[in-house]
Amino acid sequence: QLVESGGGLVQAGGSLRLSCTASGSILGINTMGWYRQAPGKQRELVATITRGGSTPYPDSVKGRFTISRDNAENALYLQMNSLKPEDTAVYYCNADIWESIGALRNYWGQGTQVTVSS
Repeated sequence: QLVESGGGLVQAGGSLRLSCTASGSILGINTMGWYRQAPGKQRELVATITRGGSTPYPDSVKGRFTISRDNAENALYLQMNSLKPEDTAVYYCNADIWESIGALRNYWGQGTQVTVSS
C-alpha cells in the first residue's frame, strides 16, 4: 500500500513537501508519480519518475515542483515551491509495484489535502 503525508494549509508563495511510502510485499517499484484532483475537476498528472529519473513536468508545475524518490526506502517525494491557490487539490501518490516475479500491480494512495490560500 501507499501512504502519503505532508499536506496542509499554506499561503501563496509558500512551500510544502509531500512524502509517500510504499509498504507490503515489494520486490521492486517501477514508475512512481504524483497526481492531483481539485474539486469539480478531473485527476491530473503532476509528475512522474522512473528508476532512472524524472519525466518532463507539465507546464502548470514546471520550475516550481520537484519529484524525487529513494529506492532503498521505497519512498517518493514532491517538493512544492512558490505555491499558488490553483495548486489547491488532493494529491495522490501512484506506483507500479512488483509484488513478486511476474506480478506487477498499480497502487494509489489515499490522498493528502493541499490548500493554498491567497
